[in-house]
Amino acid sequence: MSRIGKKQIDLPEKVEIKTGEGSVVTVEGPKGKLEWELPKGIGVEQEDGAVRVTRDSEDRKVRALHGTARSLIANMVEGVTNGFVRELEVQGVGFRAAVKGKDLDLSLGFSHPVLHPIPEGLAVTVEENTKIKVEGIDKQLVGQFAADVRSYYPPEPYKGKGVRYKGEYVRRKQGKSVK
Repeated sequence: MSRIGKKQIDLPEKVEIKTGEGSVVTVEGPKGKLEWELPKGIGVEQEDGAVRVTRDSEDRKVRALHGTARSLIANMVEGVTNGFVRELEVQGVGFRAAVKGKDLDLSLGFSHPVLHPIPEGLAVTVEENTKIKVEGIDKQLVGQFAADVRSYYPPEPYKGKGVRYKGEYVRRKQGKSVK
């Protein structure tokens, strides 16, 4: 049995979980509603104020997805109650960010500004032109958007400029020494 998969998920008061047709799990809470289709062989059982993820066979693929399914449902519950936040910092001379309509506009030293579309369900704010805050209820969407923005100019080890996660440590390098 999966160590993570066998743990139950405690439901906060204002959160409801429903399993619909085609094994679709719907989690509804104060911040919104998320849906996810369960893999074959994985089921959900509700007990007073808690949810348990079960599997119907000991097949290798089903065993592999058991803990993953439990973690994803737990993240959905967390998302509709508290939401998720990812913060990024833009460092470099002349590097700045701004929200323009439904796009994030990044000036990263290229010959052109980088426009990255903001997906539905995310709130992106920029403070002081260098601090980007990504908020949403879907953990995967928040993390993927932040990773996509970071990938335009990851922090480089010589001067440390680029887009980094808040609190991310960038290992610096010396540079060439002159003889």
